Amino acid sequence: MPGGNPVDELDEIVHVSRILGADPALVLHGGGNTSIKGRVQDVTGESVEVLFVKGSGWDLASIERQGFAPLRRSRLAELLKVSALTDTQMMNELRQASLDSSAPDASVESLLHAMLPARVVLHSHADALVAVMNQPNGRSSVDELFGDRVIVVPYVMPGFDLARMVAELWPKLSTARTEGMVLMNHGLFTFGETAEEAYSRHIEFIEMATQRANFETSPATEQSAEGTQEAGDEEDGSVAFAKFRAQASHLAGHPLIVRQDTSLVARAFAAREDVSELSQQGPATPDHVIRTKRLPLIGRDLTAYAAQYGTYFTENSSRREQELKQLDQVPRVVLDPKWGLVTLGGSSGEVSIAADIYRHTIDIIEAAERQAGYQALPAGDIFDVEYWELEQAKLRRGGASKAFQGEVALVTGAASGIGRACAEALLNKGAAVIGLDLSDSVEATFDNPNWLGIQADVSDAAQLTAAIDHGVRRFGGIDIAVPAAGIFAKSAPISAREDNAWLRSFEVNATAVARLFGLLHPYLAMAPRGGRVVLIATKNVAAPGPGASAYSASKAAAAQLARVAALEWAPDGIRVNLVHPDAVFDTALWTPELVAQRAAKYGVTEQEYKRRNLLGLEIMSADVGKAVAELCSSTFRATTGANVPIDGGNERVI
Repeated sequence: MPGGNPVDELDEIVHVSRILGADPALVLHGGGNTSIKGRVQDVTGESVEVLFVKGSGWDLASIERQGFAPLRRSRLAELLKVSALTDTQMMNELRQASLDSSAPDASVESLLHAMLPARVVLHSHADALVAVMNQPNGRSSVDELFGDRVIVVPYVMPGFDLARMVAELWPKLSTARTEGMVLMNHGLFTFGETAEEAYSRHIEFIEMATQRANFETSPATEQSAEGTQEAGDEEDGSVAFAKFRAQASHLAGHPLIVRQDTSLVARAFAAREDVSELSQQGPATPDHVIRTKRLPLIGRDLTAYAAQYGTYFTENSSRREQELKQLDQVPRVVLDPKWGLVTLGGSSGEVSIAADIYRHTIDIIEAAERQAGYQALPAGDIFDVEYWELEQAKLRRGGASKAFQGEVALVTGAASGIGRACAEALLNKGAAVIGLDLSDSVEATFDNPNWLGIQADVSDAAQLTAAIDHGVRRFGGIDIAVPAAGIFAKSAPISAREDNAWLRSFEVNATAVARLFGLLHPYLAMAPRGGRVVLIATKNVAAPGPGASAYSASKAAAAQLARVAALEWAPDGIRVNLVHPDAVFDTALWTPELVAQRAAKYGVTEQEYKRRNLLGLEIMSADVGKAVAELCSSTFRATTGANVPIDGGNERVI
């Protein structure tokens, strides 16, 4: 195991967990788990044998000390003697066995870790081994490959029943040579007295499986490519893609994020003549069903998929004793020869996870096909995990989602000032945001999976069209638009007006907005909750100042355009409103020198100048951003064509 001198049990298990979790071919998005056994002193001074096991919700790649739940081993041993427990009861008992009430819920496989006698236990769902197991001759291949160095356990759903089965099999099957355990169609456990020993065994077994399966991992650079079709292509373009997203959102009952991957790997698999056979076998390992559903949709017929899913639910719901709440009938993975791999979910994070899992699934399927053929578990076994009582309990508990969860916003001028503040406010309310800006800094303005920053000149028709297409391919559509990009020409009286400055002001402040509106209308009209536009106008529309003719006139033109859009687009359910900021001093327009100059002109201090409004407030970009986000919310569902000042009260406007 590479480097490091662990100080105690937790340091040791954190170190090896991060190494194991850093390889996506071993562990994906919260999968896998690890544990270490040790002793701690409780508050009474008693020395207690403890199992430190990975906590629910933690990712092995980034886990920290507090990510492990400390469980009393004596209590776990008692639980293993119980003849039957529901998984809900088991999780309750694990919580009571914890020495730390603030620790996360322990892994559902904690009892399995507890009964294994080794000090360190590592568990992964390695792609190469899954490819070996998911074949008609998977069991015999595993036996032949590892011999008596591992014990092999037939597939049983994770939880109490699996732990009890292994506890019964262990005395019968384990020997002095036992170094690991294979759970069929699930994953690999290795153990040792040190983390280094358990890890070296793990890697050795995975390498053996890799050679056996002739396993190949698709190049990461190809996996991350995105759509490049022409936006105007009626059948396969971005408008058609957004229409698909609108249909899926309607079926789900809430807005969805939809992402396209047209990498060579994705498109080649989606275009295979036997894709309908291979992809309909089921997931590579049962726990993937929570992220991807059991089967992907082949093509684009969402209605047929929903009917098929309904049949699947009806045929299998009797497997569970409790009444089940049917999940939505929307696919999480779509395979289409033109679109490649498409993933759907309630957030950008969900679609990214589904895409990652299915890319690995493609590698697994193709590796298995090079051998005896890919064969997943029967539908009933997958159903049991998809409708696991623990997952159903989460649904019953529910939980409030953010206001714009699953929705997509486009903000221009998003790298700084008011545009950035609007983007931040929308991100904070759960929206995925496409941010456009002339500055390349827009790409890294926010470190958030819901953020897509694109460098583009909004006055360039080709760049604007390409940016919108890119954003739609990333998130699925556009529900909210906030045109915030603008320029303020150098102040000059009308008599000294320069044509270039005048024309450039109209090009950016008015014509670019008109073009943006025309390009966005098809997407806004398909928005699941209705399209919303908030134009960042200005106080100058109502109360222009001397020397600002180019800015005032061009912004007034844009304001009139927004009012016309409010009239024209109301039948499409699109709301168009305007905000009119004034004297927002945390923007690039207001340099310290300019503030000092203006304050001196009026004979006041700089702070007094910044608060020259009726309410005596200093107006910030965040004030504008919050107002814009609120105008896009359901609070203003009955408002369109409104003009909202954000200026602290301006006498000339009032």
